[in-house]
Amino acid sequence: MSEEPQQPRIIVDEDWKNRVQAEKETLSQKQSQEAAPPRPESPPQRGLPPPDLIFIASTMYMQTLVALGLIPNPVTGKATVQLQQAQHAIDTLDVLQRKTDGNRTGEESEAIEHMLHELRLAYITVRDRPLPPADTPKASG
Repeated sequence: MSEEPQQPRIIVDEDWKNRVQAEKETLSQKQSQEAAPPRPESPPQRGLPPPDLIFIASTMYMQTLVALGLIPNPVTGKATVQLQQAQHAIDTLDVLQRKTDGNRTGEESEAIEHMLHELRLAYITVRDRPLPPADTPKASG
């Protein structure tokens, strides 16, 4: 008796389309997760101030000091006066103060009032100071 070599049998699986589709979806999800930036699951980095009203007001305060030329612009490293930008920042901080009236803590109210007072005085001081003399060519004679 000789045994015939067994030929592979073909098994027809009716559910193969569903499995292929599920594998494609799983692969697509993995690829989109890898392409998407990771979502932070941990708290904010250390050293960052809490996101609160005083932080927002302080940001406006610092922008105004830069516009008044009282501190150097962090991008250029130069102190330049931009009165229109400074006035806009002061007005924006004033709007923030008015719109949050009745919803601030005592500490927040005091901090914003103090910032506005200092910025308004600084604005007037910078606006009213005499301009440095322009370089004039010397008359030769």
